[in-house]
Amino acid sequence: MQEYDVMVIGAGGGMKVALPVADMGKSVVLIEKDRLGGTCLNRGCIPSKMLIYPADFARECREAARLDLDVGFRDVRFRELIDRIASTVDGIAAGLRRQIDEHPRLDLVRGRAVFTGPREVEVGGERIRAERVFIVAGSRPRIPPVPGLEETPYWTSPEALRAPGLPRRLVVVGGGFIACELGNAYSSFGSRVDFIAPDGLIDRQDDDVRAEFKRIFTRFNTVREGARLERVEYRAGTFVSRVRAPGAGEEILESDSLLVAAGVVPDIADLHLERTGVELDERGFIAVDGFLRTRAPGVYAFGDCIGHYLFRHSVNFEGEYLVRTVFGGDDRPIRYYPVPSALFSWPEVAGVGKSEKELRAEGVEYVAGKAMYAESNAGLARQVDHGFVKILVARSDRRILGAQIVGPEASDMIHILIGMMYMQAGLDDLNRMIYIHPALPELVRDAARAAEAALA
Repeated sequence: MQEYDVMVIGAGGGMKVALPVADMGKSVVLIEKDRLGGTCLNRGCIPSKMLIYPADFARECREAARLDLDVGFRDVRFRELIDRIASTVDGIAAGLRRQIDEHPRLDLVRGRAVFTGPREVEVGGERIRAERVFIVAGSRPRIPPVPGLEETPYWTSPEALRAPGLPRRLVVVGGGFIACELGNAYSSFGSRVDFIAPDGLIDRQDDDVRAEFKRIFTRFNTVREGARLERVEYRAGTFVSRVRAPGAGEEILESDSLLVAAGVVPDIADLHLERTGVELDERGFIAVDGFLRTRAPGVYAFGDCIGHYLFRHSVNFEGEYLVRTVFGGDDRPIRYYPVPSALFSWPEVAGVGKSEKELRAEGVEYVAGKAMYAESNAGLARQVDHGFVKILVARSDRRILGAQIVGPEASDMIHILIGMMYMQAGLDDLNRMIYIHPALPELVRDAARAAEAALA
């Protein structure tokens, strides 16, 4: 039995605990069954944005005629692009490995951890015990139970980010963030992309956000909202997908590749948590309290496997919180400041705080102020024909409750409102700011002025 002060299961977000705690002089074992870096490095944030940025550039070239530019888009060196993404990701992973290997208080164990007791695991025949255990197992793609699917070489995000070639035709199952980001990247490069979206596109967003996103997104992608994939076959290198939409007959789609992006589930099935006292919530994620403690003494969990927020920035926030509280003496429960999100597709979408759906469900009285890109000076200069900034303000005290942005640079623009909400600022603060003219953030000002008029 190997004994440690701290055990961390998962070398993605788990690095936010493993390294700083080892720096404190604690003996730490880090257990990882897959690639170092977790979802973000290997099949999420980093490689997807390396694919999406050139895809957006290609889309800009295709759309440049609106600016009286004869640019166009000829081709993508797809194999070289994928090789560059893979080599970059592998290089970062190798750097993480060196960092771990060189640390005198941090050991890396490769393999699948299986709990044998509350704070004991077995990995490849080796038994390990620790005083404190942090479960950071992440998530994995949810694979819908479609007849024939498991017998085909379908893609999930890892395969889509290391594809051997650009498919002529791609079918995407799903309508959420991952589906819309990766599917749209492929259509930008020239693939014909068909979406099968049982719940529609970005179904958790407000109706006006969904409508504006769909209006632009469907210019470049074919979307079957409400349709379901009923059966898949793979014949001589071709996927044959049988699809049925409400009130319609069966439709057959043939494609070179099939991407399944139908959500995620916590990657905890093989841990045997029933041997630990750790309990799950009603959704199947690990249940934790306000201090990220599980029901088992000395066992903590954070990241995707607890299902609070499925973003790397929230994982980082939780890991840093645990280092402060468990090892730094801070005894306060976790307080999530407004957690932002962004969809890196075409158009881009970003949000922070409450949505109108949530405010209505909670019975909160609010007003919405909205400003359209096309009516702004910066939007005019760019000839933008879509998008808006929407700010939600409490009637009672003029606090900013939330915001959504659809349009160019949404993921950057939202930071004005993230900062304002973090500082518990209100509508008056937005209206008193001086904004650069003419720049896109003037849309935030215009939305604030619209909210002011609605309160009058």
